[in-house]
Amino acid sequence: MTRDVTDISVIVAAYQAAGTIGRALGSIAAQTLKPMEVVVVDDGSTDGTASAAEACAEGMDGIRLRVFRSESNLGAGAARNRAIDESTQPVLAFLDADDEWMPEKLERSIAYLEDGNLALVAHDYVTGEGVDAPRTHCGCRFREGPDPFVGLYRKGYIPTSSVVTKRSAVLAAGGFDPELRNAQDFDLWLAMLREPGTPFLVFAEPLMRYHISPGSIMSHTERRLRCGLAIAVRYFPDLGTRPGSTLMSLWFRVFALHMEALNVYITQRDLVHLLVCVGALPVRLVTATAACLVRPPGPRGRFLKTPATDGDKAW
Repeated sequence: MTRDVTDISVIVAAYQAAGTIGRALGSIAAQTLKPMEVVVVDDGSTDGTASAAEACAEGMDGIRLRVFRSESNLGAGAARNRAIDESTQPVLAFLDADDEWMPEKLERSIAYLEDGNLALVAHDYVTGEGVDAPRTHCGCRFREGPDPFVGLYRKGYIPTSSVVTKRSAVLAAGGFDPELRNAQDFDLWLAMLREPGTPFLVFAEPLMRYHISPGSIMSHTERRLRCGLAIAVRYFPDLGTRPGSTLMSLWFRVFALHMEALNVYITQRDLVHLLVCVGALPVRLVTATAACLVRPPGPRGRFLKTPATDGDKAW
């Protein structure tokens, strides 16, 4: 029987993921269209994550599994950059170590990526276990408004574990910013798509299952808020070439970031942080506006070692 394989490197950043990495890798092995390789970077874990990943090698259905380990915890951005540097294929797909893919994820994504000559594709996802797990409709947000980039800036609707993209596009944008300990994925998607006319697609199929783990990167509420504000300021100049009011988009983003944090504090019944967040909102609206209008941000840095050519081997 012919085994369907395509030229994809799957990028997996892992930290303290010994209990979930097997599930993530198993979902890659179960794909109807197999990637050529999976590159796992254990970002300084102390729970045996790298060993747990290596133990999955025999179950990868012929997919090459490469596991690297950092001695210290440098953050998801640095770990993903290391994996990209080590990758060998012209197309990249991202999967977090505590998430999993549906079996047709790569087959469906590659069909869209190739047919539309797109910079990246992404899709909907479900959260948690079971057939009744709630679905997040990222594809609907993509189609809101006249410009998908403005919608992305405002609402941040592309989940990392759904993205399939060209390696050259990631390299040209400079890779993930390791100084951003949260939201470095959102920062990269904006960097890749900031040039007007860059085509991308978020399609309405739930092909990824997102799992919320204690201590996961999404749980660092205040840090995520600070990083999100820095990103909002960083890409404010790019709104000038897009439809709509640049200031309204900035204020929308600042307000949305605070609402996200407030919802977490309400769920946690954390009254102190909730009140601090409410009080900080008007101050941050003013300071973000001043930062954008008084001193426009400089160009984004480059964070990868590899030159911007498809298929080159790093290091």
